[in-house]
Amino acid sequence: MAAARVSYRARHDVIPPRLSVSMATGGRGAAALVVGTPPAGAAAAAAMFADETVPGAAVQSLWRSARNARCEAKSCQTGEVATAEAAVQSRSSRDAAVQTNRGAVRDVQQGARVDDSGVLAFLRRVEEVVTKELNKNATSRAFDGFDVNWTDQNRTVMCLHTLSYPEAQDQHLQVTGVSWNATGSVVACSYGRLNDGDWSTEKSYVCTWNLDRRRLDPQRPDLVVDAPSSVMCLAFHPSQPSLIAAGLFSGETVVWDTSKPEDPLIWRTGMTDDTHTDPVYQVHWLPDAKHGNHIQLLSASTDGKILVWREERDGRLAVAEGFALVAQQIPRSAQLKKLVWGEVAVGVTSLSFSHFDPHVFIVGVEGGFSLKCSTTADTAAPRQTGGSVPLRAPAELTFSPHSGPVYSVSCSPFHRNLFLSCGTDGQVHLSSMLQTQPLVSLQLSTKYLFCVRWSPVRPLVFAVASGEGDVHLFDFEKSSQKPAVSIKQAVDECPVYCLEFNTKQTQLLAAGDAAGTVKVWQLSSDFTEQRPREMNHLEQLASELTD
Repeated sequence: MAAARVSYRARHDVIPPRLSVSMATGGRGAAALVVGTPPAGAAAAAAMFADETVPGAAVQSLWRSARNARCEAKSCQTGEVATAEAAVQSRSSRDAAVQTNRGAVRDVQQGARVDDSGVLAFLRRVEEVVTKELNKNATSRAFDGFDVNWTDQNRTVMCLHTLSYPEAQDQHLQVTGVSWNATGSVVACSYGRLNDGDWSTEKSYVCTWNLDRRRLDPQRPDLVVDAPSSVMCLAFHPSQPSLIAAGLFSGETVVWDTSKPEDPLIWRTGMTDDTHTDPVYQVHWLPDAKHGNHIQLLSASTDGKILVWREERDGRLAVAEGFALVAQQIPRSAQLKKLVWGEVAVGVTSLSFSHFDPHVFIVGVEGGFSLKCSTTADTAAPRQTGGSVPLRAPAELTFSPHSGPVYSVSCSPFHRNLFLSCGTDGQVHLSSMLQTQPLVSLQLSTKYLFCVRWSPVRPLVFAVASGEGDVHLFDFEKSSQKPAVSIKQAVDECPVYCLEFNTKQTQLLAAGDAAGTVKVWQLSSDFTEQRPREMNHLEQLASELTD
């Protein structure tokens, strides 16, 4: 907009001389006041009131700033959102742990007052009701079959240790027996040859490893005992952890004390008229009721004799009593084949005592039979060998045979009549001492079965060592025809000759093979925790099959 000029012709009484004022107006009320002085001199009189433009003075408008203050900028974003911290936790904190300090507990206990009379009155008032409910729950069958397990179950079977003695392996010796000591922490194995038909004169060994030792060396035994002949079997004493007995290929029976590493041999039978004339395949510790502190040791051999030894002061074992198995004790109904070697058919290869009657035991013989025997038998054996004591005939009952020699028998720890047997026919027989025919026959292998053992904690579980290099774990609760688990012990079908459950650390199972290796397996909880009513299932299995 063009600036408007206003000129005032001043009068001397209104505006002082030489002063001119002009006002320039802008848009919407903006105005500028211009003040000037007329030119000086005489000639200025005529031009006193001439028009003149001078620089303007701007005055800022207050209307636009006031409007902007009332309006927000127009955009897609909203104005800033004001926030404040409002967390779950308060700004102030104090310790409120589960445990209180000892002083506070002491103060509370000292200041606490218990109304004994009120508590007693309450207990008397609810006693009848609580007792009634507890009795009702005790007879309830609502939770039958429910297995409570508060620990995490281990669903696998894994190898914890692979133990060996390199010097024995260099001689191609085999593990012929394994045994756990009384504490369950030491495992021992015997080295020898089971496939050698000749008299063996080469040196052999017994080795022990303490699995609780911090720096366990699997190829460095804690103790190595030299033996003059192949060791065919061994057994730790049931209550004295350092005593171990062994049977030799030469027919001798020896006892070592592993707490004396420099000279561990403490007793031996020697080579006398009482000594076995064939290899000793089984040794077993017996309680001595007559002499509490004395030991009794039983040995069994393929010469058909079972001898009980007692200790003598001079470090010698003397025969206390003896038994002999002869062909005449096997009934003709068993159809015993005539063998070239005469009475070799009753050579004892294995033995197991009843867990319920200390006088009853089962023996397996080379003829394929299992026989029920008793240490209380009075019948004299028809054959006498000229030893220092007369021999008795212990056999009372003969069971249906395997089609080959019986290599292992095992009496059930949970049933007084049940026992297992296995042999060269690849079968396992579950038998009852009350009948001659087996209750169950399991064909597990096309090769030999060398060892069978009942579980010490599961009434329906047992393990079998096979000639194909496997360890089979059976659970009759799951299946009565096939193994629950088959463990590969050795490669190239290397036979597994022996195995033993650990009765103290029940999750451990040791097995020895023909390659000279002992493997310690950790069993899953499925094989170490007894199921509800498992004993009833075992009784039912025995009674149903017997009937």
